[in-house]
Amino acid sequence: MYPVYDDDAALLLSLTIAAKRRPAALDEIITALAMAQHGEIPAKSKLVDAFARMGVCGLIVEAEGGYTLSAEGQAMMTGQRAKDDSATRLAHIKQQLSNFDPKEKHPSIQVTQEQLLAAIQSYKAAQHSHQGKNIQTDKPKSKRSWIPTKDLVQGKQHLPSKRRKP
Repeated sequence: MYPVYDDDAALLLSLTIAAKRRPAALDEIITALAMAQHGEIPAKSKLVDAFARMGVCGLIVEAEGGYTLSAEGQAMMTGQRAKDDSATRLAHIKQQLSNFDPKEKHPSIQVTQEQLLAAIQSYKAAQHSHQGKNIQTDKPKSKRSWIPTKDLVQGKQHLPSKRRKP
């Protein structure tokens, strides 16, 4: 495949993350793309071109109303190390894409700029609504099980002493 674009590698990496168990919708792909590139999202026109290129090469397929990696795309992504950071993974994927030779032409995947705009806007709205909270890991703490340390220190909660009385 010639030439190799940065957006192609980022799209494959984000699809690897977003479509693990089922085909991913565009908003899930945009979220994974932003996570892989530290919050930066490529231009809509570049993403439309990346979807079309990866579809023609047969690395991405459209299934069940979403997008996922094809068998060739999954085989390409299996060599990734879990300990590598995003930049190292992207460089490794770009190298694999430069060595990739598509066997046959596949139908192009048509993603419109309006669909991508809606997905990007929903991602940005979700980011503003959570304001610094990680929606995957932050969970509310139960107030019933938590005792403030200053209450323990000030003696508001009486604990039995271990000293024997004579």
